Amino acid sequence: MNLVTSNPLIQVEDDRTGLSVETLKRAIADNLFYIQGKFPGIATQQDCYMALAYTIRDRLLQRWLNTYQTYLAKENKVVCYLSAEFLVGPHLGNNLINLDLWEPVKQAVEESGLDLQALIDIEEEPGLGNGGLGRLAACYMDSLATLEIPAIGYGIRYEFGIFDQEIRDGWQVEITDKWLQYGNPWEIARPEAAVLVKLGGHTETYTDDKGHYRVRWIPGSVVKGIPYDTPILGYKVSTANNMRLWRAEAAESFDFQRFNIGDYYGAVNEKVASENLTKVLYPNDEPIQGKELRLAQQYFFVACSLQDMIRLHFFENQSLDNFHESFAIQLNDTHPAIAVAELMRLLVDEHGMDWHQAWGITQKSLGYTNHTLLPEALEKWSLELFGSLLPRHLEIIYEINQRFLDEVRLRYPQDGDKLARLSLIDNSGEQYVRMAHLACVGSHAINGVAALHSELLKETVLKDFYELWPEKFSNKTNGVTPRRWMVLSNPRRSRYISQYIGDTWIKDLDRLRDLESLVEDSQFRQGWREIKYQVKQDLAAYIQRKNNLTVDPHSLFDIQVKRIHEYKRQHLNILHVIHLYLQLKNNPQLDIPSRTFIFGGKAAPGYFMAKLIIKLINAVGEVVNRDASIGNRLKVVFLADYNVTLGQRVYPAADLSEQISTAGKEASGTGNMKFSMNGALTIGTLDGANVEIREEVGAENFFLFGLTTPEVNQLKHNGYHPWDYYNGNANLKAVIDLINSGFFAHGDTGLFRPLTDSLLSQDPYLVLADFQAYVDCQAQVSQAYQDPEQWSRMSILNVARMGKFSSDRSIRDYCREIWNIQPVQIELQDLCPDGTCLLIPPEKRNYH
Repeated sequence: MNLVTSNPLIQVEDDRTGLSVETLKRAIADNLFYIQGKFPGIATQQDCYMALAYTIRDRLLQRWLNTYQTYLAKENKVVCYLSAEFLVGPHLGNNLINLDLWEPVKQAVEESGLDLQALIDIEEEPGLGNGGLGRLAACYMDSLATLEIPAIGYGIRYEFGIFDQEIRDGWQVEITDKWLQYGNPWEIARPEAAVLVKLGGHTETYTDDKGHYRVRWIPGSVVKGIPYDTPILGYKVSTANNMRLWRAEAAESFDFQRFNIGDYYGAVNEKVASENLTKVLYPNDEPIQGKELRLAQQYFFVACSLQDMIRLHFFENQSLDNFHESFAIQLNDTHPAIAVAELMRLLVDEHGMDWHQAWGITQKSLGYTNHTLLPEALEKWSLELFGSLLPRHLEIIYEINQRFLDEVRLRYPQDGDKLARLSLIDNSGEQYVRMAHLACVGSHAINGVAALHSELLKETVLKDFYELWPEKFSNKTNGVTPRRWMVLSNPRRSRYISQYIGDTWIKDLDRLRDLESLVEDSQFRQGWREIKYQVKQDLAAYIQRKNNLTVDPHSLFDIQVKRIHEYKRQHLNILHVIHLYLQLKNNPQLDIPSRTFIFGGKAAPGYFMAKLIIKLINAVGEVVNRDASIGNRLKVVFLADYNVTLGQRVYPAADLSEQISTAGKEASGTGNMKFSMNGALTIGTLDGANVEIREEVGAENFFLFGLTTPEVNQLKHNGYHPWDYYNGNANLKAVIDLINSGFFAHGDTGLFRPLTDSLLSQDPYLVLADFQAYVDCQAQVSQAYQDPEQWSRMSILNVARMGKFSSDRSIRDYCREIWNIQPVQIELQDLCPDGTCLLIPPEKRNYH
C-alpha cells in the first residue's frame, strides 16, 4: 500500500478506528496476518471472515469503551435485561448497517479480492434461544442502544445452542450446534470479573456481632461464573451497550490430591460437572419438571448477574440503600424469576440489611414480563428439587409467602380458595414453587406483550394478582427492530422506500406512513412488485440448492415459519394443502393461482406430536411435488434448520403470512410483524398481536378467520366434539380419510394415526372447528392474489402502517412507564491519548 505520509495536510487514519476504504483494506490484511496468523496464500474463507470481523469489532470497541466511560462518569440508571435466551443472529451484517459502513467495507473487501456476501454467509449464528422470546431480547438490545438507553443484557453463554435440524426421510433429526467451533470474534472474555455461585448444601443460623439473627448458606458446591461481553451497537449512534453472557467453570479446576493418588478422572471431575451447567440450551417445549440442570442454569446466570450489578453499584455508591435507583431489572418471562429470592438473599444475608428495607428495594428494582397464557408453560419446581439445589432460597420464599399471605388474609379474610390460588407454593398435590407467582409478588410492574394477551392475563392465569394489585399491570406490545428485519434482510425494498420518502423511517418507523400517498402511483406499485419478484427468485434459488426442488417465483409464496407446536397449528395449514391438492386432482381446470407452501421451524426433541407434524408436511410434499398431473400449481417445501439467518431470507419473500394459532393461545408473536413489515399480507386469527396488526393495517388488508377467544372458551365450556365436525364436513372428512388411508405414507395406515386420532378425539386446539373458516378465507386469498394491482396496494399499506411494531416504540414504552429512565448521549473521544490511560492510578481503574 502506498501511504502518503510526507504531506502534513494528509491525515493517515488509525488502522483500528479509520473508516476510509484504504484504511479498512489495510486493517483487514493486518488482522489476517497478526490475529489469524495467516497470509493470503493459505487463508481460508473462514480466516478472511474472522479478519473482517475483527476489523469491524475494532470500530465497535471505541464506541463501546466510550459508552462505558460515560455511564460510569454520570452515574446513570441502567436497564438490566435478564433473559435466559438471546437469539441475536449473525453480528457482521448488522454491525455494518448500524455503523453505516456497508458500502466502504464492500468496496474494501472487493478490492482485496473477496466477496462481502460470501463472508457474511460464513458467520456461525449463535443459537442462544428457542425462538420468539430470545429474538425479542435481541431486538430490544438493538433498540436500547439505538435510543441511547444505558443497558446491559444478562444471559447464558451456552456452549451448544439450540440444536441444528436436519430432515431425514421426512423426520426431524437433531444435530449438535457447534457455534463456537471456530471461535467468536465478537466477544471478549472477562475472567477478572468472575463471580462465585453456590449450589446445594444446607443452611445454618447464627447471631451476628450486633445480636441479630442471621442465616448462612453452606454450599455443597461452588461454581465460577466467567462473563463474556459482546458490544451491541445502536443505529448511527455512538452508543454500544453490553451483552454479558456467563459461562460456568469449576471454582477449582484440578484436584491435586486425587491426581497424586492416581485418580486422574476424579481430579478433573469437578471441572467437567461445573462446565455442564452452561453446556446446552434446553428446547423450551421440553417438560421441565425434575430437570435440575435447567433450574441450576437459571439460578446461575441470575446469581452472577446480580452480583455483577452490586459490584458496579459499589463503584460509585457507599451502600445498597439506593440500589433500585441504579438499576431497572427486567425479568424476561419466568426463567429469571429466582432473582426475587436471590436479591433478597444478597441484601439480607450477604449485606446485613433488614428484611423490610430489602423487600422494598427488591420490589422497586424488578419488573416482570409474562410471555405465555398456557398454564403448563408457567414454570414450577418441586419443593424437593428446589430445596436440594437452593436451600436458602426456599427458606426465603417461605418467608416471602408467609408475609404475602398475611396481607392477603387482611383483604380476603374468609377466602381460603383465593389464598391457595395466590400462594407461592402449590399445595394441591405434590408441592411446587410457582415461579410466576414469585415474579408477580417480587416485582413493582407486571406486563403482557400484546393488548389481547395482557387482558387475558388479567382474566385467566394472573387474575387473582390483578384483583389484588391492578396498578401493577400494563401492556407493552412487542416490537421488532427494522434495522435487521428490513434494512439488512430486505435491502432492495429498503432502498426503494428510502428513494421515495428518505431514510429517516429506519429510526422512526412511523414515517413509513408517507408511503400511503404512493399507493395509487402505478409506477410505484410496479416497482414494488418487481422487487418482491426478485426476492422470491432468491428464495427459490435457495430452495433449489437446499431441497433440490424447483418452485415458481410467480406463484403465491404462502409461508409459515415458527416453532412447531400444536397451538400454532401447522397441521391446520397442511390439512388445507391436502384439500387444495384434492381440489386440483378432482378439477384440473380449477381457476386458482399457483401456490408454494413453505414451512420452517423446529420441534422440541421430546415433543412427539410436533415431530409427527413435520413428518406429515414432508410426506405431503413428497407426493404433491412429484405429481405431474398438477405440474407446478402446488408445491410444498420444508426449510430445514430455521433460524435468524434463514428468517432474513424468508420474511422478505413472503406473499402470505400464516398466523393461525388458536385464539387465546399466542401471547403476541413477532414473526407476524416481520412479515407485515416486508409487505406480506396476513391470514390469521384474532390472537396475540394479530389483533393490533389488523387494527393498524385495516381490516380490508388482513385475511381474518376463525373462532374468537370468547367463542373458543364457550365451545369448550359447552362440550367440544371434533368428531361432529369430521362427519359434518365432506371436505374435512376427505382430507382426514386420505391421510388415514396411508396415501402419504407409502401405504402405512398407522403412521399418522396418533395425529388424526388426537384431532378426532380431543383436538385441544380446535383445528377441525376452524377448518372450514380457514378454507373459505384461503379462497379469498386466492381471489385477491389474482388481482396484482390490488394486492400491491394492500402490501404497500401493510408496510406503511407498521410503525407501531418497531421495538423502538416498545422500549420507549418501557422507559416511560416501567423503568423511569432517560437517554444518555455518547460522544466519541480518544480514551487513551498518547498512552496516558496507563497513568491512571490503580484505585481509579474499573475494567469490569
